[in-house]
Amino acid sequence: MKQLLDFIPLIIFFTVYKLHDIYAATGALMATTLLQMIVVWVMYKKLERSHWITLVLVLGFGAMTLFFHNEAFIKWKVTVLYAAFGSALWISQFLFRKPLIKKMLGKEMSLPDAVWNRINFSWGLFFWMVGALNVYIAFYLPTEIWVDFKVFGVLGLMLVSTLLTGIYIYRYLPTNNQQDKE
Repeated sequence: MKQLLDFIPLIIFFTVYKLHDIYAATGALMATTLLQMIVVWVMYKKLERSHWITLVLVLGFGAMTLFFHNEAFIKWKVTVLYAAFGSALWISQFLFRKPLIKKMLGKEMSLPDAVWNRINFSWGLFFWMVGALNVYIAFYLPTEIWVDFKVFGVLGLMLVSTLLTGIYIYRYLPTNNQQDKE
């Protein structure tokens, strides 16, 4: 349910953009993101750190977009968000020697530390690459293409990366025989 709520502001942003313009879509994104966070808070009595980061960036970059009437600000939000996520993953791994991915998913599955490190590094790289791709698409292609990329391209890339991660870790997961022996 929580993951479904994460898509509502994006769907509203896309719809309002197609019906109006980037500024109306930005205002709608800001309002629905704030509403989404309120709903998540009421339902779960907690907001994840990623939710707080997203909220601050959406409201901050959205406000600058509307105040200065300059769509560049909202376009930068994607890159800043993904650079923050990528940096957090790499800092956790290289500075603190505790991959953030393991901290987030380690309770659900047991994997060798080397595998956690590879996954953590790969996702950090993924976020930085998507952020860089966003800069190119946002500032060298028409806004309509950027909106489509933001909604469908990033989602598609995320799904492919998740699938590849799943395929990679599959061979390291315990089999039924290994679980029965324990």
